[in-house]
Amino acid sequence: MPQAARGSRRTLGVILPSTAIRVVTMQVDGACHCGAIRFTATVDPSKVMVCHCTDCQTLTGSSFRVVAPASIETFTLHGEPKRYVRVGESGAKRVQAFCPNCGSPVFAMALEDPTQVSLRVGVLRQRNQLAPALQIWTRSAQPWVNALGTVQGCEKQEAFNAR
Repeated sequence: MPQAARGSRRTLGVILPSTAIRVVTMQVDGACHCGAIRFTATVDPSKVMVCHCTDCQTLTGSSFRVVAPASIETFTLHGEPKRYVRVGESGAKRVQAFCPNCGSPVFAMALEDPTQVSLRVGVLRQRNQLAPALQIWTRSAQPWVNALGTVQGCEKQEAFNAR
């Protein structure tokens, strides 16, 4: 069997270059709208997802939610969010954390023995660098979501005021 090259690893007799196992992570920081709740964490940008479930639609007041999971060991929280526990379709209990002052959704996590937090991408300073890689609960997606690219847009609010 060939000798593994420096910077590679052997898995089941196959030599993989070290780049094949590299996970790119990114340090992020975020805050609620009023700044009372702030946090930092490390995320893997390839794990950012859009959730179309009806709970996310209701909890955001929008048609979907964008989240970036982070290991709980990398998550540092400043401030005390209000917490609401919801029971998902699976029966799992999830803590929904939001600012008690401005109401901004900040993160979610399992109620018992959490290993990760689901950060709300909208409150992250680096949100423009975190494009979704996956959409989940598409059976609940609003039928017009995929057509948003064809809807007229304007840089500010001028079109709304003209109506």
